[in-house]
Amino acid sequence: MKLDPTPGTRCGIDTVELRRFQRFLDSKTPEELGRLFAETELRDAGTGEGRVASLAARFAAKEACSKLFPRETALGAVQPADFVFERTPYGDVRVRPSPAAQAVLDRNRVAAIRVSLTHTDTSASAIAWAEPQQIEVPWFGRFCYYFVPFRRKLMLSNLRRVFGDAAPEAELRRLVQACYAHYVRFFLEMVRQPFMSKSKRAGWIRVENVDVAIRAHQQGKGLLLLTGHFGNWEVATVAGLGQFPQYRGQFHFVRRPLKPGWVDTLITSRFRRAGFGTLAKRGSMEKILDLLAQGAIIVFTMDQHAGPPDGIPVEFLGHTAGTFKSLAILALTTESPVIPACSWREPDGTHVLRFEDPLPLIQCEDAGEAIRQNTRAYNVALERMLLRHPEQWIWMHRRWKLKVEQKPENRISKSEGGSKR
Repeated sequence: MKLDPTPGTRCGIDTVELRRFQRFLDSKTPEELGRLFAETELRDAGTGEGRVASLAARFAAKEACSKLFPRETALGAVQPADFVFERTPYGDVRVRPSPAAQAVLDRNRVAAIRVSLTHTDTSASAIAWAEPQQIEVPWFGRFCYYFVPFRRKLMLSNLRRVFGDAAPEAELRRLVQACYAHYVRFFLEMVRQPFMSKSKRAGWIRVENVDVAIRAHQQGKGLLLLTGHFGNWEVATVAGLGQFPQYRGQFHFVRRPLKPGWVDTLITSRFRRAGFGTLAKRGSMEKILDLLAQGAIIVFTMDQHAGPPDGIPVEFLGHTAGTFKSLAILALTTESPVIPACSWREPDGTHVLRFEDPLPLIQCEDAGEAIRQNTRAYNVALERMLLRHPEQWIWMHRRWKLKVEQKPENRISKSEGGSKR
C-alpha cells in the first residue's frame, strides 16, 4: 500500500504476519539472513522470545521504505536490504540508507526517511514517510536569477530532465537560484584564496577518507582520480591537496582549456605554483601512461559532454550522454586504481574534499563492452557525488547534447554499478 496525502509527500506502510515470518526465518541460512538484515539489526533483535517480532517489524519497515520509491524498486536500483534500522539512545529508530539508497533519496529530493514500528501478538507493522528537501537561497542568488539570468533556461531544462518527476517547479527554481549563489561565492573565494595565510587555508578545508587514496597509491601502479565540477573545485584542489606536500609534483590534471583565455591562463598558473601538472584531454595518452608507470596521480574531470571519437553514449542521471572513455581505457590497460573524489561547501563556508572507496575494475571478453560498463560505473559514482549537493554543480553546462536519446543496449545492473561497491 502506498499513500500520497499531499503533493510531494511520500508514505508507505507494510504489515507482516508473525507465524508466516517465523516459517520464513526458519527456511533461511545465516548467510541468507545476513544479506537481508545488517549485523546490528540481528544483534538488536536478540535471541529471546521477542526476536521474531523484532525482525518482522524491521522487515515490514524495509518493505515500507521500498514502497516510497516504486519505480526505483522495480528497476532494481534499490532493495529492501538497502534500508538499515538502528535504535538510538532515545529509543526511536533511525534509518541508515546504503549508498545506493542514498542516491535514490537524493535523486527524489528526499531529505530523510522517518519510520514507526509496532507489533501485536500476531503481526508486525511499519509506516515510513519521506521528508522532502527544501533548499535555502541567499538574496544574491535570487537577485542573479531575476536580473543576471545567464543560461537560466538551460539550467531549468537540465534540472527538469533530472528532477522533474520528483520535485515541484518551485523547488527547481530554488535550485537554480542556489546555483547562482554558489557561483557568486565561488568567484569571491577564488579572489580571497591567494591572500590567505597557509594556516587559514588549511583550516578552510577538511579532507576526508584520504587514507583510502594513500593505500591505493601504495600499490605502485599510479592512481586515477575520478572527479567533476563539484563545489569550489579550484579551492578544494589547491587548499586541500596542498596539505600533503609529500605528493607535490605527482598530481596531473587532464583538462580542457577554459574560456575566456585569461581565465585559463590564471588557473593554469595557479595550478603550477601549487605543484600540479596539467595535461590536454586530447593527445596525452602516451604521456599519461609514462606518468602512471612513474607512480603519478592523474586527475580526470569526467562530468562534461564528450562527442566522438573521445566519447561514447552512456547513461548519466537517467539520460544518454556523451562520456569520455579514456579513463576506462587507462584503467583496463594499466589496472591502476580508480578513486572517486568530490568537494562541497558546508553551510558555515568551509569546504570538504572527500575521497571515496576504489571502484572495482569490470572485465569483459569484449573490449568495447568492458569500456562501456566501466564508463557507466564511473558515471554512477559521479551521480552519487553530484546528488549530495546538486546546487553546487554546473547545471549551465550542455551535458546532454546527443541529438537522439539512445538507451544503452544493456542497462548496468546494481551489481555492476550499485551499492555493492
